[in-house]
Amino acid sequence: MTVHKGEPWGHPAVCPDDVRVVTKDREIREWIVWHRTRSQPIRDLGVAGGDLARSCGGGGGGRPCSALVTVDAMRLSLDDGEPTWGAAHVVARREWLRGELAMVMNAQFYGAYDIAPRSHPNDGKVDVLRVDAEMGWRERLQARQRARTGSHLPHGHLTMRSVGDCELQFDQPVVVWIDGVRQGTARRLQVVVEPDAYAIYV
Repeated sequence: MTVHKGEPWGHPAVCPDDVRVVTKDREIREWIVWHRTRSQPIRDLGVAGGDLARSCGGGGGGRPCSALVTVDAMRLSLDDGEPTWGAAHVVARREWLRGELAMVMNAQFYGAYDIAPRSHPNDGKVDVLRVDAEMGWRERLQARQRARTGSHLPHGHLTMRSVGDCELQFDQPVVVWIDGVRQGTARRLQVVVEPDAYAIYV
């Protein structure tokens, strides 16, 4: 069941020896895709690093030994292509410093940046950050610096919304990156949250 504000989430647990352990968000994504494309339930996974683990209070290295938590997955479609899945975040852009840019966050963090301070990996929603195409490169550099502490919002050229699903349209094709891996280009990106998709040890 998706977590609600003020409710406990997960429970103390040590990752069993027979559970696979990964250290990167792209490896979590590969695990999800492997199971979903075979119509199989996603087996528990140990996550010792990456942005999703950090958002769940883990990611300190070594074998996960703190808690078992349930998390959501993202089902994505680029234009009219076949669906694929993501774990932590999706980035759609042509360039960082100009043009359209969107980030779909199921995790709070994107590397060194606290992009979505209010995001929760198990609330049944994703946080969608849109950057106004008219935002200048100097303002973008300033916002990126503030994003290290999560203080980039509010901002007149940035919008953040929390949704269960979304469809993003772009004037020109953008490159889409899922959990740090280039997926392809698209002018339309659809994201649907799959609540309580699987559980991870962190």
